[in-house]
Amino acid sequence: MGMDYAKMRAIAEELEVYAEQLEGAWSVEIGPSGPVLAMTRLPKRHAGTVCRIRRQLDEQLLSTHPGYICAGGPEIEHPAIGRMRLPDAVVIPEAVLDEEGLAVDATQVLAVVEIVSPSNPNNDYIEKLADYPAMGIAHYMIVDPRTGTIEVHSDPCKGRYTRKDPYIYGDSVQFGPWTVATSEFRRYGRAGE
Repeated sequence: MGMDYAKMRAIAEELEVYAEQLEGAWSVEIGPSGPVLAMTRLPKRHAGTVCRIRRQLDEQLLSTHPGYICAGGPEIEHPAIGRMRLPDAVVIPEAVLDEEGLAVDATQVLAVVEIVSPSNPNNDYIEKLADYPAMGIAHYMIVDPRTGTIEVHSDPCKGRYTRKDPYIYGDSVQFGPWTVATSEFRRYGRAGE
């Protein structure tokens, strides 16, 4: 085991301060190799997809998990395994957003959603697919506007998801106890935008 989490967290916070002076939008996560600074230039269709998913989950959470919301951000962390991630959408108790500090403890997270970016698909399909089950997050949905495909991963056991359900745009997607309609989802254009 390399650096301890507190050290990585301190480096991540320094990177975030540094990133504020850079042009463009940057995100900092702590992955298997430690803190990573990544440029996030995302197409409008990325934001549109996140927005549609959040709206649908928020409506259903009122009855399935009162007090929970689907939020865009915040960071989630699991210090014991040394990981911090910034999902595109996360299902958490609304009350945790009133607490002090930067990141939500991963044990509070019911589900995460990632929309694959044109520039860095491996982050969602490889690294986060390893990190989220290791963090104990029960449901992980990967939406890929490059291909118009969706994967729902669930049933984490011994640090990996044991179930994967594939869907395509237009399907009604079963995501844990919720259903996500995808007929309005848009694929990226020719240049990945």
